[in-house]
Amino acid sequence: MATFLYNLGRLAFRRRHFVALIWVALLTLAGVGAASAPAAGTTSFSIPGTEAQKAFDLLEQRFPGASADGATGRIVFKAPDGQKMTDADNKATVAKTVKELGGGTEVVSVTDPFTTNAVSKDGSVAYTSVKYEVPGMELADSTRESLEAAGDDARAAGLTVDVGGDALEAGAEPGAAGEIVGIAIAAVVLVITLGSIVAAGLPLLTAIIGVGIGVSTITVLAKALDLGDTTSTLALMIGLAVGIDYALFIVSRYRNELAEGRDREEAAGRATGTAGSAVVFAGLTVVIALAGLAVVNVPMLTKMGLAAAGTVVIAVLIALTMIPAMLGYAGRKIRPAGVKRKSSKERKSSKEHTSSDAATSQKQAKPNMGTRWASFVIRRPVAVLVLGVVGLGAIALPATQLELGLPDDGSQPTSTTQRRAYDTLSEGFGPGFNGPLMIVVDAKDSDDPTAAFGDVADGIKDLKDVVTVTPPAPNKAGDTATITVIPNSKPSSTQTEDLVHAIRDKGSDFKADTDAEVLVTGTTAMNIDFSQKLNDALVPYLALVVGLAFLLLIVVFRSILVPLKAALGFLLSVLAALGAVVAVFQWGWFSGLIGVEETGPIMSMMPIFMVGVVFGLAMDYEVFLVTRMREAFVHGETPSQAVVTGFRHSARVVVAAAIIMMAVFGGFISSGESMIKMIGFGLAIAVFFDAFVVRMAIVPAVLALLGKKAWWLPKWLDRALPNVDVEGEGLRVHDDPAKGSDADEDRELVRV
Repeated sequence: MATFLYNLGRLAFRRRHFVALIWVALLTLAGVGAASAPAAGTTSFSIPGTEAQKAFDLLEQRFPGASADGATGRIVFKAPDGQKMTDADNKATVAKTVKELGGGTEVVSVTDPFTTNAVSKDGSVAYTSVKYEVPGMELADSTRESLEAAGDDARAAGLTVDVGGDALEAGAEPGAAGEIVGIAIAAVVLVITLGSIVAAGLPLLTAIIGVGIGVSTITVLAKALDLGDTTSTLALMIGLAVGIDYALFIVSRYRNELAEGRDREEAAGRATGTAGSAVVFAGLTVVIALAGLAVVNVPMLTKMGLAAAGTVVIAVLIALTMIPAMLGYAGRKIRPAGVKRKSSKERKSSKEHTSSDAATSQKQAKPNMGTRWASFVIRRPVAVLVLGVVGLGAIALPATQLELGLPDDGSQPTSTTQRRAYDTLSEGFGPGFNGPLMIVVDAKDSDDPTAAFGDVADGIKDLKDVVTVTPPAPNKAGDTATITVIPNSKPSSTQTEDLVHAIRDKGSDFKADTDAEVLVTGTTAMNIDFSQKLNDALVPYLALVVGLAFLLLIVVFRSILVPLKAALGFLLSVLAALGAVVAVFQWGWFSGLIGVEETGPIMSMMPIFMVGVVFGLAMDYEVFLVTRMREAFVHGETPSQAVVTGFRHSARVVVAAAIIMMAVFGGFISSGESMIKMIGFGLAIAVFFDAFVVRMAIVPAVLALLGKKAWWLPKWLDRALPNVDVEGEGLRVHDDPAKGSDADEDRELVRV
């Protein structure tokens, strides 16, 4: 591996024009394709294998043309104090609004609240429902604007009007300002770490190119593969973070190789062969974690994972090829590690001795912060280990109170019209009105379908927590009917979940008595099934992802205990991150600091999503930090010395990479979309815990306690495993004392 990447790095350095042209051409092709691609629709939210999805599919089959997946909108009217919606003037105002809505494009139907009993008992609140032909995210902007403006006349007449429903969904819009701030922070960190604007610019440039290719490709394929906006947002988030980090690893190693006295082409080759090997395996762990989301068997998650994994692959390929090419273009503008910028007179007088001066400077350099920290941990490993584990364990405690759900209008900020409409409906019709359950009765095998429909409706009325059961609405064939059930509790409550299970449990009785199959669906039931499916898939997913990565890390580190320690450390950091997410987004602690206006259940996919993404990112730091320790150990240092050496060379870069990744993820916290905000916060805090507590404190403490046992591997397994040579041992054959800065300067003058 190291030798192949070494040769690849030198080739890219020499053929820099060709390499750069290839990547620019790919970016151009992807950009042109994205610009001419048809507009993407919404990602179909299907949950194969669940009762709610089965009922939804049955509706599509038995009620053709009903646009079962079409968007819905609700315009909620509230009368002024002392008036009722049934007053003549108010009725006329509502009728005018209904008529205007009915004439709009993409509209299937509009209900009249005074003929559908959509007026509250006290007469203060009424609502009209609008059904559209297409899902909310596929609606034309003009249609959405017409819905929002439909209540203007009613407001002018004195009514309070708010609009809700999924018809207002316009796609996830990450905070652009936050992203810019995140990239700006990354740029500052890169300048401090790499010592020059040119060196700092390379990771940013290559990461942006990689993300541009990845996101543009997703845009091209969005319509054909039914990819939603969240898919490209995740790819942008992950691709930008790992793209910067991978490039940083290689550029930093390049500067270290220059400081050892090697010429620039040789340094680029060795950086690609050593740090590049770590990048390959770190990228593989991220790809495994993201692609493994397919195990959950939820199409939306699968598409998000595969799209983000593809962007990571592009980031790895760019780091291995375009970074060495850019290093060739940069020439002497990137200085060896430890060498500060000199005046023009000093540069002229010592031009031919840059590499040797760098080597001398490296030897005379004082111990850096990484060296001092590693030495401290090695002296007090037990105290550091206990403090780190207990601290993260305490932060993880809120995760024991985790409540899962999917965001609805009730989770929107109170300043939005969707939230006001939600609250007004709860006030007028009860909290369960915003989460109705749809019962689908399949009486195709029943002798008397009409009687079966009535028996099911009567049976549901007797259940606890039921407020309203509408009369059955059969299809044209008369073999299937829908019944709407209004619970007494809000959609995200445990009482509503218990009611769903109670109806499903009673379904077996209905089947025995009437030969009719009873299925529960609707948004609330879909959310419940989705959460359950994710919970059921979490253990198999963990086993698959952690198992594959464990085997991969055994090959990389040629050790059993080091990969085991890496996996356990990851579990600790992800649990702590989930605890922090619960504390902020569910309990409301410090929520005002990041703009969380409304607390509630944690998004159902958050635990399994964080497991996948955070595991991959955690292994980045593990691979880069520990491979340098392994390299030192293989080259003859004691276990304790190897830990210090690994920190001397890698701690600064790992800290910088973590800060950059936190800044990139933190930029998404400013998003107005609650799901994106939660993901951004969760990933940022997880990177903080994993990089600064687990990898920088717990890892060296455990390695110090284990000593040589950390690198133990059974002899039979050692013989069976392939030798990937991440440490670059095979590169020693390329050592040539004759190669020096003089030869390098001559070659650079010829090429440049």
